[in-house]
Amino acid sequence: MEILLSLLVGVLMSVSVWLMLSRNLVKFLFGLVVISNVANLIIFKVGGLTRGAPPLIVDGNSADYANSLPQALVLTAIVIGFGLVSFTLVLAFKAYQAIGTVDVDEMTVAEQREKLPENLE
Repeated sequence: MEILLSLLVGVLMSVSVWLMLSRNLVKFLFGLVVISNVANLIIFKVGGLTRGAPPLIVDGNSADYANSLPQALVLTAIVIGFGLVSFTLVLAFKAYQAIGTVDVDEMTVAEQREKLPENLE
């Protein structure tokens, strides 16, 4: 199972890098979502899985318990990732409204074509 999860992490990471290297802003956003999920899978993989053990110690001297730190880290990463994706989505939408395209190359050309006000020329 660990080998399958490692292969899944590798494939998803390569897909996210490929999407983020695209010149389309929407594909970049999808790559950002996938890479945040890959980070969560990596945290779960590194944290390990303890089957049949409770996540909390009840009697105080139990030697067999599950580590709850990876779960807390993943919950925090989900919240931060959601905020980052929300911000990036609004930023991409506003850029599309202002420039009229989601192609990164055309966005840089549109910035260079803007005319400066007459008092700055």
